[in-house]
Amino acid sequence: MPSSARARRMDGVTSSPVRDLLALTRRPGVISFAGGLPAPELFDTDGLRAAFARALAEPDATRTLQYSPTEGDPALREIVAARLTRQGLPTGCEDLLVTTGSQQGLNLVASALLDPDAVVLVEEPVYLSAVQCFQLAQARIVPVPSDAEGIDPEALDRIAANERPALLYLVPTFSNPTGRTIGEARRDRIADIAARHDFWLIEDDPYGELRYSGRPVSPLSARVPDRSIYLGSFSKIVSPGMRVGWLRAPAQLRQQLTILKQAADLHTSTIDQAAAAEYLATADLDARVRVLRETYRERRDAMLAGLRESTPPGTEITEPEGGMFVWVRLPGEVDTAEVLQEALRHDVAFVPGSAFQVGEPDRATMRLSFTTFAPDTIAEGLRRLAKALT
Repeated sequence: MPSSARARRMDGVTSSPVRDLLALTRRPGVISFAGGLPAPELFDTDGLRAAFARALAEPDATRTLQYSPTEGDPALREIVAARLTRQGLPTGCEDLLVTTGSQQGLNLVASALLDPDAVVLVEEPVYLSAVQCFQLAQARIVPVPSDAEGIDPEALDRIAANERPALLYLVPTFSNPTGRTIGEARRDRIADIAARHDFWLIEDDPYGELRYSGRPVSPLSARVPDRSIYLGSFSKIVSPGMRVGWLRAPAQLRQQLTILKQAADLHTSTIDQAAAAEYLATADLDARVRVLRETYRERRDAMLAGLRESTPPGTEITEPEGGMFVWVRLPGEVDTAEVLQEALRHDVAFVPGSAFQVGEPDRATMRLSFTTFAPDTIAEGLRRLAKALT
């Protein structure tokens, strides 16, 4: 390959171990807790099929098959704005930019706010694809320690004072990978720290509606709306294949993000946006979310019960109030990357926790997703994992 075939910004950008692992676990018979995938049997295929049919019906077909505004379908933005407002984040249609999944929103934000060597603070451990975005922007990623309630505010304050970050990236509600949720009082402290140290907050919230226990918490972005970017998506509650997400940002930054999106893809798929708007205007999404919550609650409980039985004494297991993930720390000097190789021989998979860590990794950790399988399959998968742990 010619030396000029790759831009320097690709140096240090690593492949996602989760995406790589998915390819290894597609063989028949493998029970994979590696991917954070919605349960396919819960997709509303009939409702979505009808929504696409309406979007393609005359006289609207010529519009929905045409180019469209970069900002996004007005009807879709109105529906999203109303939903966010009900959830405690006052939002108007004009506050939103529709994106091709929330991952694109994160890429746009990184491009707009990060020069090479800019400092990005992340909670340790951190969502893998966010790290890829920041690596591509050639930022310097600095991890902040966390505890059972998420990022440590005292450590955040100290590190922010030393590093002068451009932004802080968080999944504050049902974090990927740990499943932890930052409580109201700690959110207040984080907002105060962001204001005092003058950095942006990125609140990534793909799981917030998937709550199975505990009390809802208000969005972090509502506390400092003038310095927050909120990323949302329908991937976890409607369909990841549609790739419909959005971001909410202050006006001046949103204008810059819109220009960047024009350069990236002109606009998100017109037909997918139109179908999403049709679906949301006619379906009872709250009822659909209740079904997801009830189903995933049973699967979470099955995962927690099975882990308590299949892991050795001294194992630490998070008990998430929602989302898709359980975070596990095995006792002793265990390397879960080595455990994974044995687990694959027993046809079960997970993601080693070191994949989610920017600093010195705790190799005794692992992430498991519980949403894809029924409780009996989860139980069988954990029996196989127990064999790998012996």
